Amino acid sequence: MIQTAKALLVDDRRENLMALEAILQGLPVQSVAVESGEAALKQLLVDDFAVILLDAQMPDMDGFETASHIKRRERTRHVPIIFLTAADKDAQLALRGYAVGAVDYLTKPFDPWVLRAKVSVFVELWVKTRQLAAQSDLVRERETQWRALTDAVDEATALLRGDAPDGRARAVELLEQARWGNSL
Repeated sequence: MIQTAKALLVDDRRENLMALEAILQGLPVQSVAVESGEAALKQLLVDDFAVILLDAQMPDMDGFETASHIKRRERTRHVPIIFLTAADKDAQLALRGYAVGAVDYLTKPFDPWVLRAKVSVFVELWVKTRQLAAQSDLVRERETQWRALTDAVDEATALLRGDAPDGRARAVELLEQARWGNSL
């Protein structure tokens, strides 16, 4: 079963986190809100996220430094980051955001429907990726079963062609075990 997608919301202002949670309400995503870059990094150690909405300007560890840490970790380097900032439309800040691995950079005030649409795309991609991984696991499991069946048939065939007095009985036993999925 595929787990519910999660969005990590990172902003040092509680009212901004509440606004983001309200914007995302009704989407098939669980919001996890934290108030610092350090808290975000800790949360990323215990949970998987479909997308991160990250405030660029925070005290202590800003969004750029936080994103840099996120992108250095093998486990989190592919999580899409959307920077959110109240700063004016300074092209250098946007470039800095993209340079540390952001997929987008939105300046406040932003259109909530645009943010919802962007988050929806990343949630859908996350779900599809999980579905593909589950299907891949199933294919590997079936391939293993197929190899076991093929091996049992090959061994049974060799027994039937051989001169061993109990070859026929052992061949039947092998084929029955393989048919019912018992270990050989």
